[in-house]
Amino acid sequence: MDSLIAKQLVDKIYEKRKAAALDLERQVRDCHQQRDDRRIGQIVDQLIEMFSETSNPLHVRNGGLIGLAGTAIALGVDVAPHMDKFIHPLLRCFVDTENRIRYFSAECLYNIAKVSKGEVLVYFNDIFDALSKLAADSELSVKNGAELLDRLLKDIVAESASVYIPLYPETEKARMERDQADSVLVPHPEDDGKEFPGTRKAFSLAHFIPLLRERIYVVSPFTRSYLISWIAVLDSVPELELVSFLPEFLDGILKYLSDPIEDVRTGTETLLSDLLREIREISLVRHQDDHTQVREDSIRPESVTPSENVSDLILDGANGAFISDSDLRDREDSVPPSRDERTLDSQSRTGVWIPGQGVRLDYPALIEILLLQLDGEHDEIQQSTALRWLAEFLTFAHDVIVPFTPRLIGAILPNLAHHVPMIQAAAIRTNKLLTNVIENLPSPLETQPTTSPDKGQSPPPSSATTSRQSTGVPSVAPREPGLSSDPITESPTSGTFIRPRTNNSAVDLSTTPRALAELPGISNSRAPSRPQSPLPNVGSGAAPIISPSPLPPYTQDELDPFDYQFTVSELTIQFLSEFEETRVAALKWLIMLHQKVPKKILAMDDGTFPALLKTLSDSSEEVIKHDLQLLAQISSSSEENYFRAFMINLLELFSTDRRLLETRGSFIIRQLCLNLTTEKIYKAFAEILEKEEDLEFASVIVQKLNLILTTSPELSDFRKRLKSLETRQDGQALFTTLYRSWCHNAVSVFSLCLLAQAYEHASSLLQIFADLEITVAMLVQIDKLVQLIESPVFTYLRLQLLEPERYPYLFKCLYGLLMLLPQSTAFTSLRNRLNAVNSAGFLHISPKAPSAALANRSKMAAREEIKWSELLQHFRSTQSRHEKARRASLGPNVGFSSDFDLPPADEGRTGRSTSSSRPPVRRKVTGEALPANIITGSPAPGLVKPGILSPLNPRRTPGGSGGSGVSGLNPAALLTQQRAKKAPSTKKT
Repeated sequence: MDSLIAKQLVDKIYEKRKAAALDLERQVRDCHQQRDDRRIGQIVDQLIEMFSETSNPLHVRNGGLIGLAGTAIALGVDVAPHMDKFIHPLLRCFVDTENRIRYFSAECLYNIAKVSKGEVLVYFNDIFDALSKLAADSELSVKNGAELLDRLLKDIVAESASVYIPLYPETEKARMERDQADSVLVPHPEDDGKEFPGTRKAFSLAHFIPLLRERIYVVSPFTRSYLISWIAVLDSVPELELVSFLPEFLDGILKYLSDPIEDVRTGTETLLSDLLREIREISLVRHQDDHTQVREDSIRPESVTPSENVSDLILDGANGAFISDSDLRDREDSVPPSRDERTLDSQSRTGVWIPGQGVRLDYPALIEILLLQLDGEHDEIQQSTALRWLAEFLTFAHDVIVPFTPRLIGAILPNLAHHVPMIQAAAIRTNKLLTNVIENLPSPLETQPTTSPDKGQSPPPSSATTSRQSTGVPSVAPREPGLSSDPITESPTSGTFIRPRTNNSAVDLSTTPRALAELPGISNSRAPSRPQSPLPNVGSGAAPIISPSPLPPYTQDELDPFDYQFTVSELTIQFLSEFEETRVAALKWLIMLHQKVPKKILAMDDGTFPALLKTLSDSSEEVIKHDLQLLAQISSSSEENYFRAFMINLLELFSTDRRLLETRGSFIIRQLCLNLTTEKIYKAFAEILEKEEDLEFASVIVQKLNLILTTSPELSDFRKRLKSLETRQDGQALFTTLYRSWCHNAVSVFSLCLLAQAYEHASSLLQIFADLEITVAMLVQIDKLVQLIESPVFTYLRLQLLEPERYPYLFKCLYGLLMLLPQSTAFTSLRNRLNAVNSAGFLHISPKAPSAALANRSKMAAREEIKWSELLQHFRSTQSRHEKARRASLGPNVGFSSDFDLPPADEGRTGRSTSSSRPPVRRKVTGEALPANIITGSPAPGLVKPGILSPLNPRRTPGGSGGSGVSGLNPAALLTQQRAKKAPSTKKT
């Protein structure tokens, strides 16, 4: 430059430097008109040396920056060839320690960008990185200058980034050098340039994304606001398709939601809402394209040759140029037309473009990022936002989420009981949507490959076409009538198009990463972390084509996108959660899955049965209820051995956990009776308990079962069956089965006979009770039985007391209970009941009328199929085992015996009759009359000595009346007679 201009340009006074810059501008303009590029280059070099040397004085460096701005204004857009020399030294001034240097460098770059327009986009990454540092500058003037430059660059990007191509060899060379740099991590088809050289755009979004991914984790709120604004600008340019690169920076954006500055949080929420809305629109457009293409395929002629479409011009959406006919022929020979190619072909013919067409989204990568936000270590707003995004994905792209279901369950279910209402509500909604998606999936049986239908028939409905989405995990579409080409599927991870097998055993290539990795001959080593391009790379040859010949036959289970076993395992883990809502939700999931595929999951040997059984010890009734519902559902759909194993293990659980039996035993058994048939439950219990070795436990569980049988309203129909022994053979078999196991508890078997109205047999049992050891526990059970007799369950029994001629043994049963009880509240209650019947005039219970006797005989004859004597003997033997077990538990030196062990001739016992003084206990045979003393309940002759109170006559008069003359009366008549005799003697006294 002229020496005078150079001298004034470094003057300490700003006005002189500004005037010198104007003079330099005129000089450079003259040189440019004269095409003296060599001198212009020397001037640029001289200016660079002035402002880049840190040893120069401040006014010299400022003069160099002002002079460079003037030179750029003079050259206009032709400054681009020189930009490669001064852009990096200029950007280094952005981090200079002097405030004025930073300000004037920003002002200089502002003027350069204003005149160079799109050429400056070649250096966008460097400028963006430098500006991100100035955005957080402490000097207000510098920050304002950087903001002006930032606005200008945003205008240039919004206007030219998607279309501008470098016009100068120098900038094109710089663009090429950036393509070869190692820092380019995200490939993009528009940057390929192998087939169409010279079409590289000045701005490359694929080159910018690695820088954004690196800077997205900054902490400064000013820099965060700067990044949010730029992402919003880039997203506003439809041709750039920034949303296809969303997995690269979504994680960092989500962290901004917890920023302490409200402006950053608000901007982030707005940006995420826009991105989610754009994703939804892209998915909807893709669905519409799929439906449109299916309709076109259904009406397309069966034979279509490639030459018929050779003359059509297909617009390449990535490069914006037309492809020649020869290139098109080569591509059609090498790669079969895919769904995207046919869609783009139809768009080029119609000239209609809809926003979102052709954009591909890497849903698996997005879901991975969202799942990372739910690990509990992130902020609450991040977790709720991630759950809302997943819920939205389930509404419009549910197919891609199906392979992630096991991991989603592990992330969603623990949040169902989150202490933050926002997270809890989002988790509940997401769980509900995911459940509906899995429930509506076609079952594996429906997706089994079938042969193609004939041309004259309509193809069967395929779940793959109804549930598949092009942006998700696709399935092989069914072959349409009249379509000769094979259906094409798309891989969700690599973006490649895969042709399935053409034989009748074609499988559903659901192409999850796991499934693809397992296929022989397919290498997954070069699968990128994100799709290669938001648009299919048509004709690039990079997409592998899977040959149909080497594929072996795979079953549906191997390629099913939904992993049932992994899901069940994850749900089983949720049983360990401390939250009731989580455990209940896990059981509801298992119930739904088992209803869907009952033969595929929850088998006896898959490890889930012990977990389900252990869940019965849960503290929550709701959890136990759903657990029992699931176990009952599995038992009803499985073989009989599963149900029997379940009942055996349940009894074993009750045996080892007595607290569970006491607190939840009745609830568990009642719920099982609700979910399964009561008869099946009780018969299974009875058959197992009959052979139970632990006699004490068998007695306890029989007592529990009998109480449930007697009192539970859910078992009312079951009780009615037991009452009709004379009319129903199945009721007789049921009674016999229950009786044999009920013998473990004497009072329970007596109660069972009362329920079944087997009063005669019950009276025979009372005769055996006399030989049993009457323990405190047995008296407590009799006390409870008397209370139950006063309950509504035994209303029919109390009414039968009004018909003593029809039910003579009922009185004997109740009086026998009365004699077993000590004088307690239960004794008084039962005595009052019997006295009430006697005082009403029903005094004679002996069968006097022949008609009543005949009716009674006919009713008993109907029950003759039940072998009462065998049942009575079984009761004796079972109680004998209990007696021996009790003696063994008390020790070897206990000196007492029982009637079951001693011969009848033993007379060493006191208080009991010998074989000669008491008739043997036996069952009444039809048509045979019982001895009067058994009917009336009076003791046998010689058993009660004169002057000793009789158990049935406690108020015997001292005169000894009441001997043989009253032996034929019933106990109530006897008591009435004694009171009548006592009344005159009292008056005489």
